Amino acid sequence: MTYINQRIAYGNTLVELGKTNKDIVVLDADLCASTMGKLFEEAYPDRHYEMGIAEANMTSVAAGLAQTGKIPFTNSFAVFAAGRAFDQIRQTICIGKLNVKITGSSAGMSDFGDGSTHQSVEDIAYMRAIPNMTVICPADANETVEAVKAMVDYNGPCYIRLNRNDYDNVTEEGKKFEIGMPSVLKEGKEVVVFATGYMVGLAMQAAEALEGRVSVKVVNVSTIKPINAEVINKLAEGCKGVVTAEEHSIIGGLGGAVAEALCKACKPIEFVGVNDTFGCSAHCYADVLEYHGLTKEHIIEAAEKIAAL
Repeated sequence: MTYINQRIAYGNTLVELGKTNKDIVVLDADLCASTMGKLFEEAYPDRHYEMGIAEANMTSVAAGLAQTGKIPFTNSFAVFAAGRAFDQIRQTICIGKLNVKITGSSAGMSDFGDGSTHQSVEDIAYMRAIPNMTVICPADANETVEAVKAMVDYNGPCYIRLNRNDYDNVTEEGKKFEIGMPSVLKEGKEVVVFATGYMVGLAMQAAEALEGRVSVKVVNVSTIKPINAEVINKLAEGCKGVVTAEEHSIIGGLGGAVAEALCKACKPIEFVGVNDTFGCSAHCYADVLEYHGLTKEHIIEAAEKIAAL
């Protein structure tokens, strides 16, 4: 089945995997209708746990379930799943290397109507800073399906962030997800755009708009940690410089990870992301993205700066 919404892709994939893998359990913090944990609850009510508005407790319970051999997925909005439960994630799950999967739903600015309290612009930064944590940010619904499968097969802590809204897929349906491996979606020679999440689609649009003026390579970096520095450097070879694009703060997210990987190559780099500010409410998703400079036009401007060097 083809999905255009990451949350629905996520929920239905867990249901499918749950048919054969009885160790998968799902925990929600009073948001199962939004996270799509409700799909798992409907299919397997004895393996779904409603924990109420108590993310820290939910995460501790998930740690306990992991120690009994279960594969727990915790669900909440990204700002709560990662933020409110940070201590439990760090102290219990990651120090203990427990097999818990943390799902940050409605990530970035995608919950446009609820404003800064419900928008996660720093979750990648503090999740990737924790030792033993794997951080995944799929580009679209197609990749979400395969990323969830990979997370179930992977033994260890994982954090995945998902967008709230419907949008077109840019990745191939059914393509196996390899944790830690970026993928080239468009070849180019002058500028490389490393993008993640929703911004991958905008990077593709920007590259197409620049066709004939600037040759742009678009790379989907769906695993922020571990980031494959060797591959990142190889993909940037021969170009004038790079652009990073993410629906996250420019501090500590994809931009920081790519810059760390490329530091020895000394490549010029432009960051498209949230400029050290909180989110805000808006009438629609496009408005809040434009306000914070997360558009195709901003990627084009950054690529043109690099190309002009």
